[in-house]
Amino acid sequence: MEKKTLLVDDEPGILKVLSISLADRGYEVFTAENGEDALQIFKEKHPAIVLTDIKMPGMDGIELLQKIKEASPDTEVIMITGHGDMELAIQSLKNAASDFITKPIDDDALDIALKRAGEKIAVREKLEEYTENLEILVEEKTRKLVDAERLAAVGQTVAGLAHAIKNITGGLRGGMFVLEKGIHLDNKKYLFQGWEMVKGNVEKIRNTAMDLLNYAKEQEPEYQWCDPNLPAQEVYNLMLSQAETNGIAFKADLKKDLPEAWFDPEAMHRVLLNLVTNAIDACTDISCSNKSCEIVLRSSEPKGWAVEYQVIDNGCGMSEETKERLFQTFFSTKGSRGTGLGLMIAKKIVDEHQGVIGASSKEGGGSAFFIRLPQKDRA
Repeated sequence: MEKKTLLVDDEPGILKVLSISLADRGYEVFTAENGEDALQIFKEKHPAIVLTDIKMPGMDGIELLQKIKEASPDTEVIMITGHGDMELAIQSLKNAASDFITKPIDDDALDIALKRAGEKIAVREKLEEYTENLEILVEEKTRKLVDAERLAAVGQTVAGLAHAIKNITGGLRGGMFVLEKGIHLDNKKYLFQGWEMVKGNVEKIRNTAMDLLNYAKEQEPEYQWCDPNLPAQEVYNLMLSQAETNGIAFKADLKKDLPEAWFDPEAMHRVLLNLVTNAIDACTDISCSNKSCEIVLRSSEPKGWAVEYQVIDNGCGMSEETKERLFQTFFSTKGSRGTGLGLMIAKKIVDEHQGVIGASSKEGGGSAFFIRLPQKDRA
């Protein structure tokens, strides 16, 4: 494991004592008395672990944490707090700090924080090694098979899934850590936050598995006469809390008294859920962080169609190149957070219904997806 460590504190006494303590534990220690010097040392020395005080003049510890994570997301940052700084400590965890310890620093607490940071680094290295080996294995196997284009796409998906699983695992570990803090401190707020993090990442695992199963299935939709607003209302009820948690105004504008339509309501639920989830992601993108975001889920009855659904957001939008590739095989705008399966499955379901799906968007100006399902006569 990497033994380089950067220690940041504006109190020379603490800096000296802690640097000696870390050196005794076998770490190569670099020190800084402020955030600006710490960033310069970080760029030059690339330490795997950073310990920083939260309250410092000038650049405080949370700002330093954000800049370090922006430059190097895999660096483990341990925050040093006072007993009255618990809210700041929680804020630092939300900004991907690996742990926090309180002053005066207890040797046991320091050992536990360092051990956790080391374990995270070791697990990440193993995951990266596994991912690299998996990508190599997929590449070797695809060369031996006949359908090179299709299998190359499968190889890309497996690699994307490996990265997605790694990220979900990291989210689960973060939730477990907050849960452990809540248990240790008997703090219901931490317990609730940790449990919500765990539940969210378990749901991500389920959704990824369901996406794979749904895309692999070759089956006819389970048609029935149904109220077109039913799947839309279900998706709205399901996602309202998540939208509000992210500061997004989520509205349902569903046309009343729509005639029943001939479609698979469960399949259409999956399509609308995917579009609303993408809209939330677009609104929580870092480039939209200063915007007041909103999402509208709408249903209507355009001429010649049984129903039209729309999912409209004012999030980060898409470039022309992205719009052209939206429904292509395994294309994702989310990097390692996405597999590219969601919109492929949505288009597959809509095509099976002999409907149409499309989108309009402007980079920085939001997106609007629409789905139209054809009219059918009752027998």
